[in-house]
Amino acid sequence: MPTAICPECSEEVYVDSDSEQGDSVSCDECNASLTVVGLDPIELDLSTGDDDPYGSGDDDFDADVY
Repeated sequence: MPTAICPECSEEVYVDSDSEQGDSVSCDECNASLTVVGLDPIELDLSTGDDDPYGSGDDDFDADVY
């Protein structure tokens, strides 16, 4: 099983061999939510927790006003 380094605590994180870029994993050591950002070699980054690529919609723009 491939491994990568947790960007939060620097521990080794096991990643499924069939993982794809954008998949989510978690670090068993620090419980950080991570995203697979590279495949060769496998690289992980901290997840933003925002699954909506267009933002949360909580900004100051109010579509009903316009």
